[in-house]
Amino acid sequence: MPLRDYDTYPAQEPFSEIGGQYHDRVRELGAGISGQSFAYGDDPYQEIAGFAADNPNGAVVAFLHGGGWTNGYKEWMAFMAPALNAAGITFVSVGYRLAPQVNWPVGVQDAAAGLCWIYENIAAHGGDPDRIAVGGHSAGGHYSSWLAVRTDWQAAYGLPEDVIKGALPVSGVYDFTTGNGMPMRPRFLGTDDAVDRDASPLHTITRTPPFYMAWGDCDFPHLMAQGETMSAALMAIGGSVEPLVLVDCDHLGASYACGDAMGLWIEGLLGWIASSNI
Repeated sequence: MPLRDYDTYPAQEPFSEIGGQYHDRVRELGAGISGQSFAYGDDPYQEIAGFAADNPNGAVVAFLHGGGWTNGYKEWMAFMAPALNAAGITFVSVGYRLAPQVNWPVGVQDAAAGLCWIYENIAAHGGDPDRIAVGGHSAGGHYSSWLAVRTDWQAAYGLPEDVIKGALPVSGVYDFTTGNGMPMRPRFLGTDDAVDRDASPLHTITRTPPFYMAWGDCDFPHLMAQGETMSAALMAIGGSVEPLVLVDCDHLGASYACGDAMGLWIEGLLGWIASSNI
């Protein structure tokens, strides 16, 4: 089926000022870009948006939207599709249920279920299930990184441990423990702070697929610091990390840069995919 209209979704939390700005801008950037919706669950948020390349090369980029774990739509990421499709990449945007309707770990479990759908079905849309890279912006960068560095969730979905061949978080969140620099503890974690460490990719690394990590040079300071710390942690145990600081980009600008066909993020991504054999 076609992509959803935004008003067909159940209501979300009201947008913050920055969230409203982002929503308006990505709707503009994605206007007129068509894709297909596929359900992996019963809830409207349990869907993926697929964007097939005219001349696919087999590489697959699955991406999770941001929105502070309380907002967001899979359609937000449509603006990324043209540049990736032009390079032969099959692009998939993964939706997931949001807080406060659900709390940790339901959202990341949704992301895992969406990835399972991709693995089982993407060959019919030009992608190779053995060439999947998973990323996301902000909250999506958190979920994608958590899935990439863990080895304890794949079996439940019938997936190989190395189903994620590479991770490409943008302005991601990697640490929820004390001293992480965040102005407040995110609501999606619920009321039990005992989950904070388990929810933190920084503290739960058991595998190190190649990482292509980006953030803006005018991004939120705590996210810039967390990006540097996560990058260092991965490299300290032998992981391959290609960091990219996006010049003149704030938190929202770092996301917009992912759709710029002539920009550094796309150029770096294509080189990273080639060098990482994804």
